[in-house]
Amino acid sequence: MTVPNKQTSDIKAVASNTPLKHEGMAAPSAQLKVSLKLLLPLLASILAVSPLAVDMYLPAMPTLAVHLNTPMSMVQNSLSIYLLGYALGLILFGPMADKHPRRNLVLLGIGGFFIASLLLPFVSNIEQFLTVRFFQAFVSSAATVVVPGAVREYYGKDTAKGLSYVSMIMMLAPMIAPSIGSVLLLAHSWQLIFYVLAAYSLIVLVLVSYYLPNASDVTLPEGPVVKKVEMSFIQRYKIVLSNAEARLDIISSMMIALAFFAYITAIPFVYLTFFEVSEYKFSLLFALNILALMTAHFTNTRFVVRKGSRTMLRFGLSLATIAATALMLVNVFELSLIYTVVAIFPLMGSISMVAVNSDALILTKFPAHSGTVTAVIGTLRWGIGALAGPILAFFYDGSSKPFALLMFFAVLVVLSCQLMIWFNNKK
Repeated sequence: MTVPNKQTSDIKAVASNTPLKHEGMAAPSAQLKVSLKLLLPLLASILAVSPLAVDMYLPAMPTLAVHLNTPMSMVQNSLSIYLLGYALGLILFGPMADKHPRRNLVLLGIGGFFIASLLLPFVSNIEQFLTVRFFQAFVSSAATVVVPGAVREYYGKDTAKGLSYVSMIMMLAPMIAPSIGSVLLLAHSWQLIFYVLAAYSLIVLVLVSYYLPNASDVTLPEGPVVKKVEMSFIQRYKIVLSNAEARLDIISSMMIALAFFAYITAIPFVYLTFFEVSEYKFSLLFALNILALMTAHFTNTRFVVRKGSRTMLRFGLSLATIAATALMLVNVFELSLIYTVVAIFPLMGSISMVAVNSDALILTKFPAHSGTVTAVIGTLRWGIGALAGPILAFFYDGSSKPFALLMFFAVLVVLSCQLMIWFNNKK
């Protein structure tokens, strides 16, 4: 099977960081120009939509509860509603991303997010707020679900490197979002937070319409042709889930997400309540662990091309196993704060390395089903992430032990999955 020479030259242009042109686009010039220098931040800005939507309004929750005349618990439930909407959206839009041009889905997702952000300041009760938040999350997944596939298209065998770059840029969002929300709340009102989200999504919408490629059939840098095939949603999910090695990598990705969400859920209690650190010190410790994530992604970009995703995954997993064991022991024996901090730093970095390389390995197995793969990974991640809170609440004993044990358990499951892959490949 052959593809038009124009598409082949398009991919080469992107890989070489030269302008990429497509005809028939909505841009006034009827041409689309992009390079990796612009493409990666653009993809990261699309992925950042969800963490911004989740984290920016957190400081405004008490104010929202008063304004909407509802208990604080109902406002907190909006997080679970957002996760549910996002997960259901991934299930629908994932397979669609394998059949339809990616840019169209991104425009749909970001456009819907923009409309929802404009509607939220005008809600008058908690029911309206939850409904619009559900819609906001559901439709935004149409945009984010195409990003891993787009990275795979342009990086091919170096997908893990591309994903690391995108993740490293995207991580700026959760670092600064709560602070931005606090400033906007102090400067004006909670409504301003959603107006700013609307403005952000509008900027992304314009950039996408001009600069995001919309090719349907793509030639990868290493040569193979990826042809979009007509098949049902069920068929696409069956293909992805029927691969034994992919299932183990998917479970690994899911359990890493459990460890990550356990940290996000429990760390305010661990630092602020159990260890009684100040809010200022807490922000520094939280930022330190974000730095660990970014450092890990940067390291991965330096070595993954030479070493391969599986090797980097095993390296990260080895470090995660040591760090998770240390975290469990220092909390079981109730050692001082410094030991927990020292254990968490390498643990957060190493689990992020495991996550990005497991995702890359899964994506490269199914080049024609990247949207479906992203839907499977994303749905399981967000689903298991939503369970982290209830699990921690069930085992709550007033100490930091449940959080440390849950993270250790999650890493142990990942280790088991990767050992099974290793033994199967040895046969």
